[in-house]
Amino acid sequence: MIKIAIVDDNSFLIKTVQEKLSFFEDLSLKFTAIHGEDLLEKLEKNRNIDLILMDIEMPKMNGIEATNLVKQKYPQIKIIMLTVFDNDENIFKSIKAGADGYLLKEVNPKDLRQGIIETMNGGATMTPSIAMKTLKLFRNPSAFENISNKEEYNLTPREIEVLEQLSKGLKYNDIAENLFLSAGTIRKHVENIYAKLQVHNKMEAISKAKNNKLI
Repeated sequence: MIKIAIVDDNSFLIKTVQEKLSFFEDLSLKFTAIHGEDLLEKLEKNRNIDLILMDIEMPKMNGIEATNLVKQKYPQIKIIMLTVFDNDENIFKSIKAGADGYLLKEVNPKDLRQGIIETMNGGATMTPSIAMKTLKLFRNPSAFENISNKEEYNLTPREIEVLEQLSKGLKYNDIAENLFLSAGTIRKHVENIYAKLQVHNKMEAISKAKNNKLI
């Protein structure tokens, strides 16, 4: 019997996963949690869990932070990210945090069970589209570096977009039109970029961004 916990802030999605697990007698749901902090509190009281199905986007403590902490305190517990997000950054951060697998929430009951069994047997289960993205990340190590640098400087996807447009020599008004924003909003983004990169002008910002493979 595999003892499982589900962590998700959406009660409807918890019920959906619960229903998928209920088809199989060898899977037993022990408890659910609504975010990372809730999970850690519950594990303090009951660490007799084999595997956690972990959402990523949650309040208070997201699934990646929670995975990192659970793996530090309870390395024997397996964790499969179960999420609607399949972007490179989430995959990279999840692997870095210690996740044992990564499945999309649309997974059918049979494949979910198969993924759980594989993970408990020491494998690394992944939805095919996720596996392909992971292979691409490994084939292109600079992509890992790129994600790491974005994380280090804490630039948002929008700020990266603005930087890319600045690097092409576009003026604020042109960037605003391209991104369907006001020129004032672009100015604010540029101010934030300067502060985060610790630079004082456009040329310095573009140079630092290119040197660190942000753009």
